Amino acid sequence: MKLVIAFALLFSLLAASSSTAEKFDFFYLVQQWPGSFCDTRQGCCFPDTGKPAAGFGIHGLWPNYAKCRSGQQGLALARAMLGDGGAFLSAATVGRRGKCWPEYCDEGNPLRPWEIRDLVASLDRDWPTLSCKSGRSLEFWSYEWKKHGTCSNLAQHDYFERALALKAEHDLAAVLAGAGIVPSDTDTYALSSVSDAIARGTGFTANLECNRDADGEVQLFQVYQCVDREGKELIDCPLAMRSKCTDQVKLPVF
Repeated sequence: MKLVIAFALLFSLLAASSSTAEKFDFFYLVQQWPGSFCDTRQGCCFPDTGKPAAGFGIHGLWPNYAKCRSGQQGLALARAMLGDGGAFLSAATVGRRGKCWPEYCDEGNPLRPWEIRDLVASLDRDWPTLSCKSGRSLEFWSYEWKKHGTCSNLAQHDYFERALALKAEHDLAAVLAGAGIVPSDTDTYALSSVSDAIARGTGFTANLECNRDADGEVQLFQVYQCVDREGKELIDCPLAMRSKCTDQVKLPVF
């Protein structure tokens, strides 16, 4: 009985703490190249609004930690309440690699479409879904809000509006085109040239993610731009990111 009560108290404390402001370090504004999303063995599907424009589309605005957290605070809390037996709970909750970003911070706060009704036209253009699961961008936005937006310390409208504003301020396709990096089904580009072009064009370093096309060739897939905790200004990315990129990458036509 004592153990059951202790577990109940522990989870109530953890639930209460989840309602406080999240203390993440920065945002990733993640934009994906639609040609690379679609040019894979899995393929893609266009949303109910039709084929998106041939430009980078927002994947999400994701709160992130500058360093994975080991969960020592949770471990200390569990041990204080359960003794050494609380260690297994912390390990299961945090995971072997620690917690590298917050997610699903408020399951009771679903996206309310009327909160973003004035942004829908811009979201359809700049934040479309290419997944074949539903084809409805609203479901995509709802998922991104539930997983990442509820951890952003931003209201629903602000969360989406600030991502749109950052994308508009820094047109990645135009930045790359200015450096001679344009979509092609045959040409490849030095990864360092892509990275340098983005740093020069936006004023800040970014992280790059690649995938492989249906023939196994490496292509630029997503650009991770780093943003301050208010979601307003770009910053240099504070940490490197694992990548499947090689020295030469493609930017396929969409």
